[in-house]
Amino acid sequence: MTNTADHGRVRDSYDVVAQEYRDRIGGELAHKPVDRALLGAVVEAAAGGPVADLGCGPGHVAGWLTAHGAEVVGIDLSPAMVEIARREHPGAEFREGDLLRLPATDGEFAAAVALYSVIHLDPAELAPAFTELRRVLRPSGSLLVSFHIGTEVRRLDEWWGHEVDVDFHFLQPDVVAGLLTGAGFTVEARLEREPLPEEAETRRCYLLARRD
Repeated sequence: MTNTADHGRVRDSYDVVAQEYRDRIGGELAHKPVDRALLGAVVEAAAGGPVADLGCGPGHVAGWLTAHGAEVVGIDLSPAMVEIARREHPGAEFREGDLLRLPATDGEFAAAVALYSVIHLDPAELAPAFTELRRVLRPSGSLLVSFHIGTEVRRLDEWWGHEVDVDFHFLQPDVVAGLLTGAGFTVEARLEREPLPEEAETRRCYLLARRD
């Protein structure tokens, strides 16, 4: 795995804000109809097979997927996030792990979602991360990726009153789509939207891809 130190910064930062993140973000799907619709498409595509929630945080997306009929495994870099997720959403399984080295077997999942988790990878890590995501997906498995659109890198040293050290990489849709294609995916749908009133003021992109 590359940039281990940087991943440690991400892990430690999310450990620090884990409980407040859950309190502030844990109910966000209630006001995100687009996200719910796309997640529903992933559940349907999985056809009863296991779904991975990659960068699951406090487990709220995994909980939604479980409530809508999916068998879910959430994976997150932060032990504190995983602890909260296990407590809050006992119907899903949760594991600690890195996007570059997922704790999963080859072809374990019928589908996967990675909502705003690839934004913490350095640009050079995106291609190997997508190759790793392909490894854990079954042939024709669906992958939903979302991220903030742009070219900037925002570094936070304070988050909700907590001291952190974490970078948020904004990404270009064409670049991400090209990297997915290069990793062995076919991008089947692309959606962009403006932020909701409850969200940070960034334009967002969703890419729905299928493992070749």
